[in-house]
Amino acid sequence: MGVELTLIHWVYVLFIISIVGFMLFRRDTTMISIIGIIVISFAASQSVSHSITSVFNSFIFAITELLPTILVISIIVSMSRILEITGINESMVSPFTKFIRNPTLAYWTIGLLMMAISWFFWPSPAVALIGAVLLPVAVKAGLPALGVAMAMNLFGHGIALSGDFVIQAAPKLTSDAAGLPIGDVIQASIPLVIVMGAVTTITAYVFLMRDLKRGKPFPALTMPLLEEKKTQLLTGKMKLFMALLIPVLFVIDIMLMAKLNLQGGSATALIGGTALVILMAVCVLAHKNASLEKTTGYMIEGFQFGFKVFGPVIPIAAFFYLGDAGFIKIVGDYLPKASQGIVNDLGVALASVVPLTKEIGAITLTGVGILTGLDGSGFSGISLAGSIANLFSAAIGTGAATLTALGQITAIWVGGGTLIPWALIPAAAICGVDPFELARRNLLPVTIGLVVTTIVAMFLI
Repeated sequence: MGVELTLIHWVYVLFIISIVGFMLFRRDTTMISIIGIIVISFAASQSVSHSITSVFNSFIFAITELLPTILVISIIVSMSRILEITGINESMVSPFTKFIRNPTLAYWTIGLLMMAISWFFWPSPAVALIGAVLLPVAVKAGLPALGVAMAMNLFGHGIALSGDFVIQAAPKLTSDAAGLPIGDVIQASIPLVIVMGAVTTITAYVFLMRDLKRGKPFPALTMPLLEEKKTQLLTGKMKLFMALLIPVLFVIDIMLMAKLNLQGGSATALIGGTALVILMAVCVLAHKNASLEKTTGYMIEGFQFGFKVFGPVIPIAAFFYLGDAGFIKIVGDYLPKASQGIVNDLGVALASVVPLTKEIGAITLTGVGILTGLDGSGFSGISLAGSIANLFSAAIGTGAATLTALGQITAIWVGGGTLIPWALIPAAAICGVDPFELARRNLLPVTIGLVVTTIVAMFLI
C-alpha cells in the first residue's frame, strides 16, 4: 500500500519534467535545479528562510557525497600531468608501437590501450597520452587519423567511462540517486558494458575497414604532427623504471580490491592514495629541491580540472538527492511517516496507475540516458537516470540495478565523448580531425550498440 502523495511529491515531479524539458532544448539545468530545491523546501517547511538555507545545505550534502570522486579524479589528473612532463607516459606506451603494423592492429591496439589507461587515468588525460605517442605510428601504418580518434572515443569515453569500474565516479552518482549500493550497480553494468562495447567497437571496425578497402577518402590531418619538446628531467633508465613500476602498483591495487572486496569509497581511496604517492615520488625525482612547490602546482592543476568537470554536476545532484535519503538531511523530516522517500513513493503510485513492463522500463531508461547526454557532459544528468530507474523499478517490482546501469551507460556513451560534437573536441584536436565528422562516423555504431544493449537489458531486468 503506497503513501498518499503530497504537494512535495508533485512539486518534485514538476521539476523533473522541467529539467527534462530544458535538456531537450539543450539549455543548462543548474538554475532549474536550484529553484527546484528552494520550491520543494518551501512546500515542505512553509518558511522562506528555511528554503534559502536548504539550497546551501543541499550543496554541502552533494559535495560531501561527491568529494571522494572529485578528489581522486583531481589527484589522477595531477599525476598524469607530471608523467607527461617527465616523459614517463611515452615510456609506458612506446612498447606498444611495435604492434601497430597495419590498420587492424592499429585500431585494436590503440583502442584496448586507451580503455586500459582510461580505467586508471580517466579518458581526458589518456587521450593526450595515446594521441601524442601513437597517432603518428598509426597513420604511418595506414589507419586514418579519423580512425584513431574513433578508437580512442569508443574504447575510452565509451567502454571505460561508462562502466568506470576502477575510479567508480559514474556508478557513485547513479547508485546514490537510485538509493542502491554501488556494488549492485557495478555488477549489473558489467554485462551491459560488455555488450555495448563489443557491438559498437566491432561495428565501427567493420565500417572503417569497408571504407578503407573501397578507397573512400578520409579527411587529412588539419594540422601537422608536432614533436613536443620536453625538458629532460629524468634519465632514460629512471623513466623506464617508473614506467614499469606505476602499472605494477595499480595492478596491485586491483588485486587488493578483489581480495579485500573493496568497493565505492574504499576502492577510490586506494586508487587515490596510490596516485598521490606516485605524484610525490616522481616530483621529488624530477624536480629535486623544487619538488615542494612543484607538487602544489600539479595538484592545483588537478583540482581545477576536477571542479571544472563536476561544477555542473553538483547542483543537479543536490536536487536529485532530495528524492531519497538526502531529503531529511537537507530539508528536514517533513514527509509522511510511512514514506520511503519521494522517488519510491512516486514509483509505487505510478505502478498503481500505469502497468509498466520490463520492456517499457528499459526503453524509457535508454531514452532518459540519451536525453541527459545531450549536454555533452555525460555526468551532469546521470543522477536523473538513477532517480528515474528507482522510480520505474519500484513500479515494476524488480530490476533497479539493471535499469540504473542502463541509464548510466547510455548517458555516458552519448554525452561523455562519442556522439556530441562539443564533447569530442579533445580527441578530435589531438588527432587533427573535425569533431562533427567524428560524431557522424560514431553515430551508426553507437546507435546499433544502444539498440542491442537495450534489448539485452530487457532480459536481465
